[in-house]
Amino acid sequence: MYTIFICNITALIDFVKKIVYNLIGKGEFMAAKKPSLENTFNPLALENQICFALYVCSKEIIRRYAPVLEPLGLTYTSYITLLGLWEQDNVTVKELGKKLYLDSGTLTPLLKKMEAQGLIERTRSQQDERTVYITLTKQGHALKENCKDIPRQMTCQNLLDMNKAGELLKNLHAIMSRL
Repeated sequence: MYTIFICNITALIDFVKKIVYNLIGKGEFMAAKKPSLENTFNPLALENQICFALYVCSKEIIRRYAPVLEPLGLTYTSYITLLGLWEQDNVTVKELGKKLYLDSGTLTPLLKKMEAQGLIERTRSQQDERTVYITLTKQGHALKENCKDIPRQMTCQNLLDMNKAGELLKNLHAIMSRL
């Protein structure tokens, strides 16, 4: 069982390195050495850190969203907030934060900005004033049409082999479910 786990980790590290290589186009990422399970394996080496590879990929992918989202007046975080609200409207801040993996300290200023843009409304519950509901406005609903092409635009950047994307997404969701 441990051998399978280690092989899967090694494969994931190699896969993420390829993504990073394609993203930054600077030659071999961290000398692109395969993590070794021999005595020379250094668990503290940056190149052996899955979290670092995921961090770099995340940061660089989000950076690539900026030119697509800026003309719509959106940041990546406001875009994923809209994605969540298009799936389910009229949710509490707590429910939305849980869905987006964002704490209230990050979400509250974002929601205030989106409300000022006319994309959402925040309404306090009449039963419990501590509970705030988030609802899309007409403008927020209408923006969905302008965003329909964004996933295709991002896919066309050839960051990932689409045959492997489903497997990666499945693995990432499995990790997310354990967070």
